[in-house]
Amino acid sequence: MTGFARYRAEWTGNMVRDVLAGMVGTFALIPEVIAFSFVAGVDPEVGLYASFVISVVIAFTGGRPAMISGAAGSVALVAAALVRAHGVQYLLAATLLAGALQILAGALRLHLLMRYVSRPVRTGFVNALAILIFSAQVPHMLHVTWHTYAMIGLGLAIIYGVPRVFGAIPSPLICIVVLTLVAAAWPMPVHTVADLGRLPDSLPHLVWPQVPLSLATLQTVLPFAVAMAMVGLLESMMTATVVDDMTETHSSKRTECVGLGIANIAVGLFGGIAGCGMIGQTVGNLRYGGRGRLSTFVAGAFLLLLMVVLRPWVARVPVAALVAIMIMVSASTFSWQSLRTLRTHPRGASLVMLATVAVVVATHNLAAGVLVGVLLSGLFFAASVSRMVTVQNTFDPDSGTRTYRVTGQIFFASADLFAERFETLDTARHVRIDLRHAHFWDITAVGTLEDIVARLEQHGMTVELLGLNDASATLIDRHSDLEVARA
Repeated sequence: MTGFARYRAEWTGNMVRDVLAGMVGTFALIPEVIAFSFVAGVDPEVGLYASFVISVVIAFTGGRPAMISGAAGSVALVAAALVRAHGVQYLLAATLLAGALQILAGALRLHLLMRYVSRPVRTGFVNALAILIFSAQVPHMLHVTWHTYAMIGLGLAIIYGVPRVFGAIPSPLICIVVLTLVAAAWPMPVHTVADLGRLPDSLPHLVWPQVPLSLATLQTVLPFAVAMAMVGLLESMMTATVVDDMTETHSSKRTECVGLGIANIAVGLFGGIAGCGMIGQTVGNLRYGGRGRLSTFVAGAFLLLLMVVLRPWVARVPVAALVAIMIMVSASTFSWQSLRTLRTHPRGASLVMLATVAVVVATHNLAAGVLVGVLLSGLFFAASVSRMVTVQNTFDPDSGTRTYRVTGQIFFASADLFAERFETLDTARHVRIDLRHAHFWDITAVGTLEDIVARLEQHGMTVELLGLNDASATLIDRHSDLEVARA
């Protein structure tokens, strides 16, 4: 299939389900975007406009069909300090700069760094997101009357029960309609969307940040722009990887980086806050059949329709209906299998997953959790590989020759263990170091080998290096004066 044919199929291959699933994604966006707007210290309309612009633009420019993007909490956390210190206009400038940096990251292929994010980190990321999604619903269930709990229970019954007998329309949409009609027919003390914050009453329009074009402004916004760009890219790349796994398809992460950057520049020009992929809404979109770009587009376009044209009706939707949807999304997002495999998986992998979850839940910072998980994965990997180094030695009394046979990977984490296997206070006159089954990876390993040879020679022994593979021999030739006989 050609590139154009594939792109067209991503728009037209699943139109009915994409439209319906995108509408579900819209209702899942509203409560979280409003909540994240408060976190960032901006009006709800800023986050809602941003989600509309991001979804519509990235539907055309992104590299991962069916992924819902919007004003997300991780970026809001970074933006909050900038808004408190300097105001919304500096936030818009930082959003424009963050978009440009994301385009640059795509051009430099920085998405390839995602290869170093292990599966336990991805699982921890998903589980932490599920916990955060559920915890975000808890405030809506505190200090309320029994009516709210009854509405949530009815909503969950509809969401999980309707698909057993009827699947043409996503059950969350049915949940929203039914609960709204119930609340209208029998007035009761329950919160509605209108209670969450002021909804927009007009179309977004082009703006330019009202900030001085000076070096001082750049110095102010650059640190926040870099943080917003990197957090947004990380969350989008992680979400895209989850979608790849769930749909058993591949996507262009580089295109997603560039597309997100273009979308965030558009957001800044329309007075919104930078955003990224939203895994909870994306999982809901996938669960109800969204597979193409049209679902992403509908999530944004329908959001604008709800905000402007259907605003009075949306304002009357019970918050309980949205809470029920997000509880379903949370349960669908969490990897329940990961709990069953905690005992069977290696301890290091389980610890990485749990640490990622703990850091994300404690800080509400997805980037921090993933960073901790990646660092722990690297440490456990290095420790595991370093223990695989073995050095066996034999002594020939007739020739006075001791032979060391080295097996394994020699690098910064295993270099000390490698050095400890050599006896410098030895009666042997000659030493052969057989390196046929060893590989040297870095200058730490090369330096360690130099030190071993130097100490042996200081004690009057002649040293011969044998059988090194071409890659290791080339590294040693480049960074030392040792003479090595190649394999």
